Amino acid sequence: MKLWNVLVTGGAGYVGSALIPELIREGHKVTVLDLYLYGEVFDELKGHPNLREVRGDLRDIDVVKDALAGCDCVIHLACISNDPSYDLDPNLGKSINYDAFLPLVKASKAAGVKRFIYASSSSVYGVKDDPEVHEDLPLEPLTDYSKFKALCEQELNAEAGPDFTVCTIRPSTVCGYAKRQRLDVVVNIFTNQAVNNGRIRVTGGPQKRPNIHIMDMVRVYLHLLQQPDSAINRKIWNAGDTNFPISELAEIVRKVVGDHVTIETVPTNDPRSYQVSGRKIREEIGFELKYTIEDAVRGLVEAMKAGKLTDPLNNPEYFNIKLMQQLKLQ
Repeated sequence: MKLWNVLVTGGAGYVGSALIPELIREGHKVTVLDLYLYGEVFDELKGHPNLREVRGDLRDIDVVKDALAGCDCVIHLACISNDPSYDLDPNLGKSINYDAFLPLVKASKAAGVKRFIYASSSSVYGVKDDPEVHEDLPLEPLTDYSKFKALCEQELNAEAGPDFTVCTIRPSTVCGYAKRQRLDVVVNIFTNQAVNNGRIRVTGGPQKRPNIHIMDMVRVYLHLLQQPDSAINRKIWNAGDTNFPISELAEIVRKVVGDHVTIETVPTNDPRSYQVSGRKIREEIGFELKYTIEDAVRGLVEAMKAGKLTDPLNNPEYFNIKLMQQLKLQ
C-alpha cells in the first residue's frame, strides 16, 4: 500500500471528520487545514504522531504554505458548500471557493506536492433530462456555486504536469452520521424530522436526488490514493449514483425509523431533478459503492438515540446556514 503525507483542506468539515480517522488508520500522515468553525472533531486523535492540525484560513497564502510543508498529496474539500450557504454571502463564497483555488494549486506544486484531488460537485451538470448523467455531458451550472466549481475543475486540469497528477471528483449529496454532523441535506433532514418530530415534510416529491453514504465518500478518496498516476491523471468522476425521488427517500426513512412516522407532502415551485451515473468510476478504476441509504439512516438514528447529537432540531452547529449567519464570517 502506498502511504502519503496528505493535506486535507476543510478536513474538520462533514466529510473530513469521517475521512481523517480512516486516513490515519491506513497509515497515512495527515495535515488538516481548517477554521474549525464547527468545533473540535478529532479529540480521540489528539497527540497522534500522524496528525497535524493547522487552524487557519485557506485564503491566507502564508497559512497555506505552512500547511503544505512536507505534504506530497492534497485532498481539497474546503468550500462554502451548497447553493443556499453560498448565496448568503456570494462575495465570501467566491473568495473561498474560487479566488483561493488557483493560489492553493500553484502553492501545492511549488511545495513539491505530487497529487491533487479536488472535490467538485454533481451540481455542475445543471438539470439534465438524460436518464444517465455521465461525465462527458456538457456542463450547465445554474448557480454561482456550481459555476465556480466547474471553473476550478478546468483550472486544475490546466495545471497538470509530469510531476503533478490531478483528479476531480463530483460527489453526490453526502448522507449519514459523522463526527461533524450536517442535518441540512435531504436524507439527514428527513431522518432528523422522523426521529424527533415523528413527521417528515416532503416538498414536491418526484424530483430525484443523487446521494452517497459518507463512508462511501471516504472510500472514494482512499481508493484514489492507491491508484497509479496514469489511471487518475486529469480524470473527472462522479461519486455515487443512488438516485431516488425525494418522496421515495422519505419512505426509506419511514421504513427504518418506524411506521408511526407520518409523511406530509407540500407543493414546490422548484421542480429541479438531478440524477447521476457512477458507471465510469466503476469501469475505469473499479470503485464500487458499499453502503445504502438505509445504512445512512440507521447510522443517524443510532447516533441520535445514543445522544451523540445535541438538540438536533435546533442546534446551529448542524446547519451550515444557521451557523454562518451566527458567525458572520467575512
